[in-house]
Amino acid sequence: MSGTLYLCATPIGNLEDMTFRCIRILKEVDLIAAEDTRNSIKLLNHFDIKKPMTSYHEYNKIEKGKKLVERLLWGENIALITDAGTPAISDPGEELVGMCREAGITVTAIPGAAACITALTISGLPTRRFAFEAFLPTDKKEQKAVLEEMKHETRTMVLYEAPHRLVRTLEALFQALGNRRISVCRELTKKHETVFSSLIEEAVLYYKAHEPKGECVIIIEGRSRQEVCAREREEWEEMSIGDHMEFYLGEGMEKKEAMKKVAKDRGVSKREIYQALLPK
Repeated sequence: MSGTLYLCATPIGNLEDMTFRCIRILKEVDLIAAEDTRNSIKLLNHFDIKKPMTSYHEYNKIEKGKKLVERLLWGENIALITDAGTPAISDPGEELVGMCREAGITVTAIPGAAACITALTISGLPTRRFAFEAFLPTDKKEQKAVLEEMKHETRTMVLYEAPHRLVRTLEALFQALGNRRISVCRELTKKHETVFSSLIEEAVLYYKAHEPKGECVIIIEGRSRQEVCAREREEWEEMSIGDHMEFYLGEGMEKKEAMKKVAKDRGVSKREIYQALLPK
């Protein structure tokens, strides 16, 4: 019988956020796979966890993943931890979970800290619908494509960023998205935790004058649904009613249904569309 892979969330700053269950699992498994064993040994020593460790990180995730899957198939239980937070969320783990699923190995998560959720909940921006974007791509062409998608996003967006790139990223956001509301959350759960809420332009000026320190999470206001609807209506109104009808008829829609769609797009009654289409 194969073993179980445990995805164990570790503290993102404050060691008191380590859960009792996570400590127990780490003490019970046969092996702990860590993103950086030199970093994780400090955490394990703090909680008196004495288990063998092996490295599992971005640069060995495929080859080491195969070896971990073999050990799991032999019946060993393995815990995966990262330097901080939840494995597979902007940290190694996604590929290993996929490999385990393909091999029929049980995978379960030991919930705990996640910087994206922690920042979102204290940002003051809407939390019901959100999109996690992780780090922006460093490739300029790819970054431009992602920012273009974000420009049309109506959900609250969550980004990670390193302090030395924060101003550059804020400037890119301002250029692509305009002056949206944002919250920059730094040093989460630590002594000097800060949440700077403002418009993007103000944040650029502030962090140019005050050098940021510590890992950052940027929470960005999504595009207003009312704004999206208004813009769509403007685009339809630039088209004649006849051409608007032809657009839907060309998609195979029945005339009656097409009239209903045209009326909805333009924010008018179906009767108005009917009358506009009558021969003059």
